[in-house]
Amino acid sequence: MILVTGATGSVGQHVVARLAAEGHPVRALTRKPDQAVFPQGVEVAGGDLATPASLVPALAGVEAVYLLAMGDSPAELLDTIKQAGVRRVVLLSVGFIDDSSEVQPNAIAATHWAFEQAVRSAGVQWTFLRPDEFAGNALQWAPQIQEGDVVRAPYSQAHTAPIHELDVAEVAARALVDEAHAGASYHLTGPESLTHADQVRLIGETIGRELRFEETPAEQWRERMTQFIPAAIVDSLLNTLAAAVDHPAEVSDVVEKVTGHSARGFAEWARDHAADFR
Repeated sequence: MILVTGATGSVGQHVVARLAAEGHPVRALTRKPDQAVFPQGVEVAGGDLATPASLVPALAGVEAVYLLAMGDSPAELLDTIKQAGVRRVVLLSVGFIDDSSEVQPNAIAATHWAFEQAVRSAGVQWTFLRPDEFAGNALQWAPQIQEGDVVRAPYSQAHTAPIHELDVAEVAARALVDEAHAGASYHLTGPESLTHADQVRLIGETIGRELRFEETPAEQWRERMTQFIPAAIVDSLLNTLAAAVDHPAEVSDVVEKVTGHSARGFAEWARDHAADFR
């Protein structure tokens, strides 16, 4: 049995679907099991990663776990997983972790680093997925695009290599069922480096409108976003984008090596999500 945490999330739902389609026994973990809909044959279990004890029933008979870095007790969470007899953990981490230092570059990296260390210490087989920016982060611009032709945000020339959530899910599915991926830290990217302005342009081409990116001061964006997101997280995002201005992102071929096909481009992601911007 494979347990997929965050099973209704942008990646988790596709991990569930992929494993189920391949005939693997899957149990989907969600905090609201009565509201979730999954493919036929998928077991549904309730639980909250922030409360490790709540996962005990869902872990019964599980050999592999797709894990999100959620909650404030990574060591307790991994102890619960290990005590349940789980042999393999595939952790969704982040791409800017610094393996050479225990002091990570920002709060987001520090949180995921702590989970990675807890997984290592648990003594299970592990694979870390370290994606670059998710293409889905562009959905933050959807309200502006629905209202007009201008996206206002900081750092228009920040480069990333945005990855389609389907590619992350496919790599996760392979790592969950094939121990050949044990011990790997996979840097996952899309096939090309793009600026945020490039991404807005490609969305516009997809929906048949000429969109433009209007740069706004970072502090203005920070003030607005800290109303909803912890300041440390907002600062981490802004610092990462600032450092990426005019610096093309590194592109990896891990998706192709693991799945057998090239990573999906941002234009394909935009087509898949065109309805979200109209």
